[in-house]
Amino acid sequence: MPSFPSRRRILATSAGAALAVGAMSRTATAAPYGGSREETRSLDELYRAALAEGGKLKIYAGGDTPTQRDGMKAAFAKDFPEIDLTVVVDYSKYHDVRVDNQLATDTLVPDVVQLQTLQDFTRWKAQGHLLPYRPAGFSKLYDAFRDPQAAWTAVGVISFGFMYDVAAAGTDAPRTPQDLLDPRWKGRIASAYPHDDDAVLYLFALYVQKYGWEWAARYAAQDVVFGRGSNFPGDNVRSGAKAIGVGGAGGALGTGPVRWVMPETAPFMAWGQRAAVLKRAANPTAAKLYLNWCLSTARQQASFNGWSVRTDVTPPTGLNPVWTYPNANLDGFPKFMADRAGIERWKQTFALYFGEVRGEPTPGRPGLHPGA
Repeated sequence: MPSFPSRRRILATSAGAALAVGAMSRTATAAPYGGSREETRSLDELYRAALAEGGKLKIYAGGDTPTQRDGMKAAFAKDFPEIDLTVVVDYSKYHDVRVDNQLATDTLVPDVVQLQTLQDFTRWKAQGHLLPYRPAGFSKLYDAFRDPQAAWTAVGVISFGFMYDVAAAGTDAPRTPQDLLDPRWKGRIASAYPHDDDAVLYLFALYVQKYGWEWAARYAAQDVVFGRGSNFPGDNVRSGAKAIGVGGAGGALGTGPVRWVMPETAPFMAWGQRAAVLKRAANPTAAKLYLNWCLSTARQQASFNGWSVRTDVTPPTGLNPVWTYPNANLDGFPKFMADRAGIERWKQTFALYFGEVRGEPTPGRPGLHPGA
């Protein structure tokens, strides 16, 4: 994930919001969310308040490897060196049930959850587990990237598709999912399992909806090497082991030896990675500092793929806001994630084509209370 420097920005929500939030019940029958204004304290002011609170912050972040958020940790530590920051990376599908179990057993560890499992934020909001809060710039977010009652906010755009090694592909690099079926790529593709990661699953579901199940059958016949984690395809391409990687993150403006493909009309997928402060968080002020920092203009301008969740941050030349690309299927992913029965059918069907998921989870096995 990218690292975005900058801390001295004017940020925004009223100090009175915290008092309003504190009065709310933890139950699903609590008073309605919302009513607060955007943060008005600067990052420096929030930093001082977080230190007075205890100077600690714990985040559960969705990801594929234990070190995937090290760049963010280093940037945050540079800006706020006295905050004791703990970031635990695991697959979102394990973090969410881990948080559920901690809430049920009154052993909550994280202050912030930042996950790919978008449906959990809807559920946690309904259950009264999220702290309503509007960081500075909340009103500038694209509508789909913020909860209307401020229960959660998206802090970054992630996009999944496929990539290729420029040297290996030559002048005839693949541009669409159909191109991946060319016989010359047989045995040269590394892919994330679609039935192990719901975002990769959605990507493959889009391919099948566009090209039919024949596409999946022909893809399986390409002697594809499958692995766990969306880092798997890119790692294989960057190492030179494979020429093409499918089911990994990237951006359309790459100029290095590995290029991520954003087709002109063929499908790819993107979403806003949601983050929220838990109502029972031990360090709510530090959590608010983190959200304001993530949404600061400088951090958003330095996005690793060029896209921002903010409408007032202009993408680099040659790129438009992600919500202007119909084939990014931005609105489709939250709906897809909400249909858990449908997701199970997709998973089991892809297992018939590609085999069962094998291998150890790439973040390891953090257990019940990592970061405690």
